[in-house]
Amino acid sequence: MVENFFIREATLLDLAALHTLNTNELGYDYPIEKAKNQLLQLLEDQRHHLLAVAENSQHEVLGYIHAEVYQEIYADPALNILALAVNQPAQGQGIGTALVEWLETAGKSRNIHTIRLNSGANRQEAHAFYQHLGFEEVKTQKKFVLVSD
Repeated sequence: MVENFFIREATLLDLAALHTLNTNELGYDYPIEKAKNQLLQLLEDQRHHLLAVAENSQHEVLGYIHAEVYQEIYADPALNILALAVNQPAQGQGIGTALVEWLETAGKSRNIHTIRLNSGANRQEAHAFYQHLGFEEVKTQKKFVLVSD
């Protein structure tokens, strides 16, 4: 059981823990060297990207959240959650909720009052968690990808 944890902004030193969370909890098999390059770029772009980790008193990363500022010409700005993951043994202890609350506070400090996210159709437990936090399902979509040479 996790007794104490705190939320802080992510740093490059969190790379290994973030990679493990992405692999084990989110199912993304992405090379750590590529992840390092991506993380370096994201950390430099604090105007558009927000990254935070939940850490216990032993300085172990238990979970993280990554969001981007989502701006369109047809709606007010929002924060778009790109990743939210908590280690399986630490789930159900308020860490995911605290990470979303951190993001909500960070958004309000930027005068952004909406948080959005996409979640895979098969992630029923995640959907229940989001709804418990007050998120509302507003649309069903299909995802399309085009990879160019």
